[in-house]
Amino acid sequence: MLLYSTFVAGLGFAAGILLLLFAPPSRLQFFPVSLFVEDAFGFLVILGAALIMSQIEHRPVGVYGLPVPGAFGKMFWRGWLFGLVEISALVGLIYAFGGYRFGSLALHGWEIARWGMIWAIAFVFVGLFEEFLFRGYTQYTLADGIGFWPAAILLSCSFGAVHLRNPGEDPVGAASVVMTGLVFAFGLRRTGNLWFVVGWHASFDFGETFLFSVPDSGLLFDGHLSNATLLGQKWLTGGSVGPEGSVFSFLTMAVLALLIHFLFPAKNSNPGAN
Repeated sequence: MLLYSTFVAGLGFAAGILLLLFAPPSRLQFFPVSLFVEDAFGFLVILGAALIMSQIEHRPVGVYGLPVPGAFGKMFWRGWLFGLVEISALVGLIYAFGGYRFGSLALHGWEIARWGMIWAIAFVFVGLFEEFLFRGYTQYTLADGIGFWPAAILLSCSFGAVHLRNPGEDPVGAASVVMTGLVFAFGLRRTGNLWFVVGWHASFDFGETFLFSVPDSGLLFDGHLSNATLLGQKWLTGGSVGPEGSVFSFLTMAVLALLIHFLFPAKNSNPGAN
């Protein structure tokens, strides 16, 4: 892990210089573009470090969670469907208790398609970066040393802690992120790679930010579909965190974990099955 971290730091430093040269902050004021550039570069940095480690460890890089043959294939789109179902069910429960209003359309005509495409692409790279960062090489390597679930718990807690840096995030929202990390780890264990959870992660964020136009982990972005509002108690709506901070978020994640259990039976060859 120390060697991998060294490569990440070195490649990250080089990528940072390239960003300053070719994409200075003045060019990244359009937030979806800055999100895309930062997470795309971040993903390339950690993937590059994993590629180096795969040569040192004499393993195909795909064992760390993103095998090329499965790239954006059936499992990715099944995960995308999972994410849309989750956010739709979550917002639907909040709506049923009077906590959500879709409001009027904020976008019209071609702008709907343009912003939808922008956010879809941006969140695919968010999913790739965050999933490979917390459940890729690090999960594989830690699982080899301390076991799959101890590694998953440690990394999921780190996943939640990182989200606390977001302006509107709070401890309940961070706890929801920790649970999300554990369910994603369960998805990794049962499906054998990260493509399913990358699609799930990306589409949930897409649905939250664009389709339902609510805060995403404490952040409310421009370019959303409607002028939606969250109404009522924080336990219901999640407050400034958004639906991830709702009590119903824990319920929907538990239901989807149960669904994973039945859809993807346990196999003998799980990643990091120690």
